[in-house]
Amino acid sequence: MFNADAKFIQRMAPMLQRVMIVDPQPAGARLIGELMRDIAGSQVWVAETNEKAIRLAGSFDPQIIFVEMGPAPLDGAAFTKVLRRSHISARYVPVIMVTSQATAGGILAARDAGVHEFLRKPFTVKDLLRRLEAVTLRQRDWVEAVEYVGPDRRRFNSGDYTGSLKRRSDVRATPDAERMSQALKILRSAIEAAQSDPVQAMRSMQVQVTDLRKCGMSVADLKLTTAAIDFGRYLDEIEAKGAPYDTPGLKLKAAPLLAYLPKDESVAA
Repeated sequence: MFNADAKFIQRMAPMLQRVMIVDPQPAGARLIGELMRDIAGSQVWVAETNEKAIRLAGSFDPQIIFVEMGPAPLDGAAFTKVLRRSHISARYVPVIMVTSQATAGGILAARDAGVHEFLRKPFTVKDLLRRLEAVTLRQRDWVEAVEYVGPDRRRFNSGDYTGSLKRRSDVRATPDAERMSQALKILRSAIEAAQSDPVQAMRSMQVQVTDLRKCGMSVADLKLTTAAIDFGRYLDEIEAKGAPYDTPGLKLKAAPLLAYLPKDESVAA
């Protein structure tokens, strides 16, 4: 059945060994589970509710998650949001939303929840393989903001995949300037949210500091690199003391970094 794609599947298989399916309908979960066992010899766990899915994700550390959009007692978008903001290692894993009731609103909700790919039912094995390729071999940049946590939404796939099952990438890496601008905007937003959402704000600021330090080193900007290192140390100090965090103090300490943000840039991340 999969002979034509044997080498391609062999490359993906190590990243598909532990699969979790979140679906209240046994037939739907069984279909995907059997396909994943055939494709990659996967171990499969099934959850029927959001709460059970989060518990299983924390216990078994899945490498990929398939989630139904609904119906109750399951909400695929809500589950993904909780997963992305959790502290379990599976918070970063690819999530593929599966549904036969695809609407524009549902697709946008899935994207904004942090879903990687969207798979419409009924689907073919080729459709499934293409989504698996997208999440294993074409990995996207990770965005750790306050309002959004998940893969870069600019490459979200909500329709029929138009690429080919080949090794070439259809999207270039994010340029340093673009990456730096995004990190600075997210950092500014995270500082503003330091009191209203201290946990996610701190996590977001720490990620942006790491990205900015890498950008500074990449473009050989010692001032930027040093500013990122200094602010990172300050974050470690105040995190050790715990919330609440002093927003004016954060702004003051981040000023050397935020000075790199063009004056006409939007505040929104």
